[in-house]
Amino acid sequence: MVVPVLLLLLSLVGVAVALVLPGYGDFILLAGPCTIAALVVLLRALVARLKAPPEPEAEPNRILIDGSNVMHWKDNTPQIATLREVIGHLRGLGFAPGVVFDANAGYLLKGKYKHDDAMAGYLGLAEDWVMVVPKGTIADSYLLTVARDVDAPIVTNDRYRDWAGEYPEIAKPGRLIRGGYRDGVLWLDDIPAPVPA
Repeated sequence: MVVPVLLLLLSLVGVAVALVLPGYGDFILLAGPCTIAALVVLLRALVARLKAPPEPEAEPNRILIDGSNVMHWKDNTPQIATLREVIGHLRGLGFAPGVVFDANAGYLLKGKYKHDDAMAGYLGLAEDWVMVVPKGTIADSYLLTVARDVDAPIVTNDRYRDWAGEYPEIAKPGRLIRGGYRDGVLWLDDIPAPVPA
């Protein structure tokens, strides 16, 4: 925005010089079109700024779920209902959950590979907050990277010991939240208090 304003001011100075100083009248042939061009550039920059979507607000209380781990919590059997219950519980506490799955999660749950959109539909989440990692890759690095990028804790019983050197933040209290079922009732340990909205 500064550049178009400077161009317009310099062009206007050129027009003023051409009109005021004797002997510089021909300078208007250069300064005039430059002024018009600078004005067009400035107007386009203003219109672009007005049309630009507002900056997204940071969404507080993000929490990630290790979907491939959590789906086994009830009866050590992969179940989508287990994930739905954990998601509902976290929402009830004021969190905005996202889920990251290994590529084989669809096979375990539905008998064939499922993409982000299908898994999001099963969970009742927006597709933007469900990730099925590409085939042949391990979800751990994706999950830990996303958790770092959005500064979110992870609900999982995995301790990620192999990743501790690359992701030292997982050693901080409240970064990895353990959970499971006792007598059919969901429990979560060390869950941080959500930030008030």
